[in-house]
Amino acid sequence: MTEQLNLPAPQGDPVAGPAIAMRGLGKRFGDVVAVKGIDLDVPRGAFFGLVGPNGAGKTTTLSMATGLLRPDSGRVLVLGHDVWSDPVAAKQLIGILPDGLRTFDRLTGLQLIVYAGLLHGLSREVAQARADELLKALGLTDAQGKLVVDYSAGMTKKVTLATALIHAPRVLVLDEPFEAVDPVSAATIRGILTDVVAAGGTVVLSSHVMDLVERICSHVAVISDGLVLAQGTVDEVRSGSSLEERFVDLVGGSTEVEGLAWLRTSSD
Repeated sequence: MTEQLNLPAPQGDPVAGPAIAMRGLGKRFGDVVAVKGIDLDVPRGAFFGLVGPNGAGKTTTLSMATGLLRPDSGRVLVLGHDVWSDPVAAKQLIGILPDGLRTFDRLTGLQLIVYAGLLHGLSREVAQARADELLKALGLTDAQGKLVVDYSAGMTKKVTLATALIHAPRVLVLDEPFEAVDPVSAATIRGILTDVVAAGGTVVLSSHVMDLVERICSHVAVISDGLVLAQGTVDEVRSGSSLEERFVDLVGGSTEVEGLAWLRTSSD
């Protein structure tokens, strides 16, 4: 159950309501209930962080919200379009950086980005021009002719982010976008995402780094054990403490370490 319960019914009007509205979203894998009837609103124009411990249900929730995974129950609207009853309209509005999704890694970086643009209906000329700009912005120009299968983890993260951006989506949903990315590239990505929000777009990202979320996000939701424990602006959720402290209070568990005395012994 969330701390903010006054969530309106999702709006069917594409020009009203939140960027993403989730109602009663649930998913089970065998005997494991991964997501337990989540209600969550992502406001339009928000830089929204989704945080939670490992296994909390973040990736499952984002996968259902973007049409990558069919929910067992509930409904998701993206800018008023139902992800499952009107998938084409909804997915045209979304750019997705999923966690661990396999890509066409036998293409070069340039080919992959252009192909993503073509799939979204861009002309080859526009897709090529945008791909060149994205490669330059993300520091991948020198690797544009290299097969993606030969990219490092950080380079793969950046090129898949480029495929999410190529069609200028109104909503970006990014699962751990800064994982494996070097500090310079991370700063560049933050700048790109900040510009997207400043232009009226909406960015949703999941992360384990509380300091990052606290610094760059306007809104946040804390999820644990398949439930949303708190949601709202960052200031509302952290309630006067740091986001990390509030997160630990909400999620529970101890940060004290017992045992391992042998690690604290010194010897010559």
